[in-house]
Amino acid sequence: MAQAKINDDMTLDEIVSILAEKLPNHAAFDGWNIYCLQAAADEIGIDHDIAQLAYNSADMISHSLPMKLLESWISYVDAEMRRRLPAEKLAAMKIRERITALLITRLEIAQPHREAQRRAHAMMALPANIRTTMKIGWRSADIMWRMAGDEATDYNHYTKRMILSSIYSAILLHFINDESESFADTRAFVDRRIDNVMQFEKAKAGFISRTENRPSLSRFIGRLRYPEG
Repeated sequence: MAQAKINDDMTLDEIVSILAEKLPNHAAFDGWNIYCLQAAADEIGIDHDIAQLAYNSADMISHSLPMKLLESWISYVDAEMRRRLPAEKLAAMKIRERITALLITRLEIAQPHREAQRRAHAMMALPANIRTTMKIGWRSADIMWRMAGDEATDYNHYTKRMILSSIYSAILLHFINDESESFADTRAFVDRRIDNVMQFEKAKAGFISRTENRPSLSRFIGRLRYPEG
């Protein structure tokens, strides 16, 4: 991705977006903390105080800063995934291929930063961070399903995102420990997990087709109480 140009007219949100791409370069060594942020700021020529202000962190020991840094990097991954897989490219694929491509693309973006990802995974598993971790995972799963063309608004909207979020978490855990060439073991793991998603979709479709014409007990009781006419 081309290096963003820094200028005095940039908003704090734009500064966060630029810093986010650089954070894992330093999180691998320093952890997800103020030192990682300062090193990323030095790399692109941003004053430390401005970098901290952009993350709304007024002090060096802010307990919320690590997750803010991580969340901004994952937002960068979301944006880069969109850039690499535009709608016209995904349109030529079947649904299974779309979900697979989205997951693999995320891994390709993260591949140069596996140590940073390993540190992130440990941090996200802390009890104090579970709520934020679930929010981040849900958001990325929602983006992937929307990119894949999902327009569900009923309970399927939630079940799909819950399943994909949990699957992606398992894939990341496998990925950070994968020593195979071009993370081939993780690619195979992705294929197996995608099978789980597709089996759920197939089972759901079968259930809907079996029940859509089935008499409704609630409607039947309603007619007994309130006869038509």
